[in-house]
Amino acid sequence: MIIDTYKHRGLRAKLVQKLRQKGIVDEAVLSAIGKVPRHAFFDGALVGHAYEDKAFPIGEGQTISQPFTVAFQTEKLSVKPGHKVLEIGTGSGYQASVLIELKAKVYTIEYNEVLFERTREFLPLMGYEPFFVHGDGSKGLPAKAPYDRIIVTAGAPVVPAALTDQLADNGILVIPVGDRKKQKMLRIIKREHELIKEEFDYFAFVPLLGKQGWEGNTTKG
Repeated sequence: MIIDTYKHRGLRAKLVQKLRQKGIVDEAVLSAIGKVPRHAFFDGALVGHAYEDKAFPIGEGQTISQPFTVAFQTEKLSVKPGHKVLEIGTGSGYQASVLIELKAKVYTIEYNEVLFERTREFLPLMGYEPFFVHGDGSKGLPAKAPYDRIIVTAGAPVVPAALTDQLADNGILVIPVGDRKKQKMLRIIKREHELIKEEFDYFAFVPLLGKQGWEGNTTKG
């Protein structure tokens, strides 16, 4: 059972206000972040930091993303209720929880088996039940395609063609692309088989693994 106290809710409200001050304007996104008990994703030693606007380690060389990063990507994704969303990189499950609060139907892929098993067991205890997959997210999930939205929560060397192929018409892909140290956030909109690319700020993500991620790319980063 997840304990969510008045104090926790107050800290979330302060976090939401901070995100608003940093430029997040989508009230649906802010409301979703205000509902997800982020402290539940933290081990005891770090739980006091849960509502700071920072990323924190979750083991296996992975992190729970900074709330601003989650809000930024989610805002650029323009999720509407009922949208079919593919998430590449389940990690802690925090981003998937925010998407579910937006009433999306979420499919989420995790490359790391330890994280996959941990999150698959934990997230339903919070009432969040996406469709979990363990595998190479850089290839997407063609069996369930097409998707209205695709979000990648790891830094890619290039935009995987498999992901744009699996976008529905008028679908949106949000993905950080760059080297291993920093990546530029891209939004790709698919319209009648044309890909329209928009570029935003730089961020720093863990590397996207898999055949269309860093394992299949020989570029030094």
